[in-house]
Amino acid sequence: MHSVTPGVHIVQWMYGCEWNDETDEVKGWDQHGYDGEDYISLDMKTWTFTAAKPQAFPDKLKWDQNIFLLDHQKYYYTEDCPSYLKKHVKNGKKVLMRTELPEVFLLQKTPSSPVTCMATGFYPDFADLFWRKDGEQIFEDVEHGELLPNHDGTFQMSVELKVEVTAEVEGKYECVFQLSGVKEDLVTKLERRSILSNASHEARHGGVELSERVAAEG
Repeated sequence: MHSVTPGVHIVQWMYGCEWNDETDEVKGWDQHGYDGEDYISLDMKTWTFTAAKPQAFPDKLKWDQNIFLLDHQKYYYTEDCPSYLKKHVKNGKKVLMRTELPEVFLLQKTPSSPVTCMATGFYPDFADLFWRKDGEQIFEDVEHGELLPNHDGTFQMSVELKVEVTAEVEGKYECVFQLSGVKEDLVTKLERRSILSNASHEARHGGVELSERVAAEG
């Protein structure tokens, strides 16, 4: 690397590859930085180095002429790195592709309390839970709870709706759960018969913990 001034300096190196499992296309990157700025990088279309600043040009010329270095780089980014990546994806597929749908409950502490839509037991945590009215998502009179972990590694979340549950509104509102990687939404219509009274019921997934949590929020 070029001559440096006295003192402490930082040299950074970032390299790796990515693989598209649909097209089988592989892309790699090999970038060097110096004191927080780009210095030199490998162009994997031409297999030559690109100097990000004039001080890096001598290193570019030297590395471009290093046939052993370039042959090693070509093999690593076209063979080794993709092979390791595919192996890790295959070994971790059960974890990476794992999806679990939740149980969804409508809960209400008293007839005048907000209606809580609770989704529990889902995985991963890339999920959304919201209320709709007549097919449109609503934001007024809606309060979102926190995303919380369950003891078994799954997650739970809730969203409250301030509404008086009368015969006129039944069926107009619905609670919608969406999970990353799952195309179909999980929809629960707001009907009086579907609402669990927190005073006399406990949700099966999470048991007393879930019941006590809803009671505390109510």
